[in-house]
Amino acid sequence: MATTACRFAAPLGLAPPPRSRAAVLAVAQCGSKAAAAAAARGVAARATSGGEGATSTEVPEIVKAAQDTWDKVEDKYAVAALGVASIVALWTAAGAIKAIDKLPILPGVLELVGIGYTGWFTYRNLIFQPDRGSPDQ
Repeated sequence: MATTACRFAAPLGLAPPPRSRAAVLAVAQCGSKAAAAAAARGVAARATSGGEGATSTEVPEIVKAAQDTWDKVEDKYAVAALGVASIVALWTAAGAIKAIDKLPILPGVLELVGIGYTGWFTYRNLIFQPDRGSPDQ
Protein backbone atom coordinates (compact mmCIF):
# COMPACT_ATOMS: atom_id res chain seq x y z
CA MET A 1 0.00 0.00 0.00
CA ALA A 2 1.36 3.41 -0.93
CA THR A 3 1.77 5.98 1.80
CA THR A 4 0.43 9.44 1.29
CA ALA A 5 1.04 12.64 3.21
CA CYS A 6 -1.89 14.32 4.93
CA ARG A 7 -2.22 17.73 3.27
CA PHE A 8 -5.24 19.96 3.71
CA ALA A 9 -3.97 23.45 2.87
CA ALA A 10 -2.51 24.66 -0.39
CA PRO A 11 0.77 26.60 -0.55
CA LEU A 12 0.47 30.34 0.06
CA GLY A 13 -1.55 32.06 -2.62
CA LEU A 14 -2.21 28.95 -4.69
CA ALA A 15 -5.47 27.08 -5.09
CA PRO A 16 -5.43 23.43 -4.08
CA PRO A 17 -5.20 20.94 -6.93
CA PRO A 18 -8.44 19.24 -7.95
CA ARG A 19 -9.08 16.16 -5.88
CA SER A 20 -9.93 12.85 -7.38
CA ARG A 21 -11.85 10.11 -5.61
CA ALA A 22 -8.57 8.26 -4.93
CA ALA A 23 -7.09 11.34 -3.23
CA VAL A 24 -10.12 11.62 -0.96
CA LEU A 25 -9.74 7.96 0.01
CA ALA A 26 -6.01 8.49 0.68
CA VAL A 27 -6.81 11.44 2.97
CA ALA A 28 -9.37 9.33 4.77
CA GLN A 29 -6.62 6.89 5.70
CA CYS A 30 -4.51 9.68 7.28
CA GLY A 31 -6.99 11.18 9.71
CA SER A 32 -10.42 10.95 11.16
CA LYS A 33 -13.73 10.63 9.35
CA ALA A 34 -14.27 14.37 9.81
CA ALA A 35 -10.99 15.04 7.99
CA ALA A 36 -12.05 12.79 5.13
CA ALA A 37 -15.45 14.51 4.94
CA ALA A 38 -13.75 17.93 4.89
CA ALA A 39 -11.43 16.79 2.12
CA ALA A 40 -14.38 15.48 0.12
CA ARG A 41 -16.10 18.89 0.37
CA GLY A 42 -12.93 20.68 -0.72
CA VAL A 43 -12.40 22.43 2.64
CA ALA A 44 -8.84 23.51 3.38
CA ALA A 45 -7.51 23.59 6.94
CA ARG A 46 -4.46 25.48 8.15
CA ALA A 47 -2.78 25.33 11.53
CA THR A 48 -2.04 28.57 13.38
CA SER A 49 0.26 29.27 16.26
CA GLY A 50 -1.23 29.84 19.66
CA GLY A 51 -4.11 28.14 21.33
CA GLU A 52 -7.83 28.58 21.26
CA GLY A 53 -7.52 31.76 23.35
CA ALA A 54 -5.08 33.38 20.88
CA THR A 55 -7.76 34.72 18.55
CA SER A 56 -7.44 38.41 19.51
CA THR A 57 -6.18 40.55 16.65
CA GLU A 58 -5.00 44.13 16.88
CA VAL A 59 -7.06 46.57 14.81
CA PRO A 60 -5.08 49.43 13.21
CA GLU A 61 -5.72 52.95 14.48
CA ILE A 62 -7.13 54.19 11.16
CA VAL A 63 -9.77 51.44 11.21
CA LYS A 64 -10.81 52.44 14.72
CA ALA A 65 -11.06 56.08 13.65
CA ALA A 66 -13.16 55.14 10.61
CA GLN A 67 -15.47 53.01 12.78
CA ASP A 68 -15.89 55.84 15.30
CA THR A 69 -16.66 58.32 12.52
CA TRP A 70 -19.16 55.93 10.91
CA ASP A 71 -20.88 55.39 14.26
CA LYS A 72 -21.34 59.18 14.66
CA VAL A 73 -23.11 59.50 11.29
CA GLU A 74 -26.86 59.85 11.74
CA ASP A 75 -28.04 59.27 8.16
CA LYS A 76 -25.95 56.31 7.01
CA TYR A 77 -28.18 55.67 3.99
CA ALA A 78 -27.57 59.16 2.59
CA VAL A 79 -23.82 58.93 3.14
CA ALA A 80 -23.66 55.54 1.42
CA ALA A 81 -25.79 56.81 -1.49
CA LEU A 82 -23.54 59.87 -1.82
CA GLY A 83 -20.46 57.63 -1.86
CA VAL A 84 -21.91 55.40 -4.57
CA ALA A 85 -23.02 58.44 -6.60
CA SER A 86 -19.54 59.97 -6.38
CA ILE A 87 -17.93 56.73 -7.57
CA VAL A 88 -20.35 56.56 -10.51
CA ALA A 89 -19.68 60.24 -11.34
CA LEU A 90 -15.91 59.67 -11.22
CA TRP A 91 -16.25 56.61 -13.47
CA THR A 92 -18.42 58.58 -15.93
CA ALA A 93 -16.01 61.53 -15.98
CA ALA A 94 -13.07 59.22 -16.62
CA GLY A 95 -14.94 57.61 -19.50
CA ALA A 96 -15.77 61.00 -21.00
CA ILE A 97 -12.16 62.15 -20.75
CA LYS A 98 -10.97 58.94 -22.41
CA ALA A 99 -13.48 59.45 -25.23
CA ILE A 100 -12.37 63.06 -25.77
CA ASP A 101 -8.73 62.02 -25.67
CA LYS A 102 -9.30 59.57 -28.53
CA LEU A 103 -10.45 62.34 -30.86
CA PRO A 104 -7.56 63.42 -33.10
CA ILE A 105 -7.70 67.24 -32.82
CA LEU A 106 -9.65 68.07 -29.67
CA PRO A 107 -7.01 67.20 -27.00
CA GLY A 108 -4.48 69.60 -28.55
CA VAL A 109 -7.07 72.38 -28.76
CA LEU A 110 -8.13 71.85 -25.14
CA GLU A 111 -4.50 71.93 -24.04
CA LEU A 112 -4.01 75.27 -25.78
CA VAL A 113 -7.19 76.62 -24.16
CA GLY A 114 -5.91 75.52 -20.74
CA ILE A 115 -2.52 77.12 -21.28
CA GLY A 116 -4.14 80.34 -22.47
CA TYR A 117 -6.53 80.51 -19.51
CA THR A 118 -3.69 79.84 -17.06
CA GLY A 119 -1.65 82.66 -18.60
CA TRP A 120 -4.61 85.07 -18.54
CA PHE A 121 -5.45 84.21 -14.91
CA THR A 122 -1.80 84.66 -13.86
CA TYR A 123 -1.52 87.98 -15.69
CA ARG A 124 -4.80 89.33 -14.32
CA ASN A 125 -4.70 88.13 -10.70
CA LEU A 126 -1.18 87.19 -9.63
CA ILE A 127 1.37 89.47 -11.28
CA PHE A 128 0.37 92.89 -9.96
CA GLN A 129 0.40 93.35 -6.18
CA PRO A 130 -2.86 95.35 -5.71
CA ASP A 131 -4.88 92.68 -7.53
CA ARG A 132 -3.50 89.63 -5.70
CA GLY A 133 -6.36 89.48 -3.21
CA SER A 134 -9.12 89.68 -5.86
CA PRO A 135 -9.68 85.90 -6.38
CA ASP A 136 -10.60 85.57 -2.69
CA GLN A 137 -13.10 88.43 -2.75
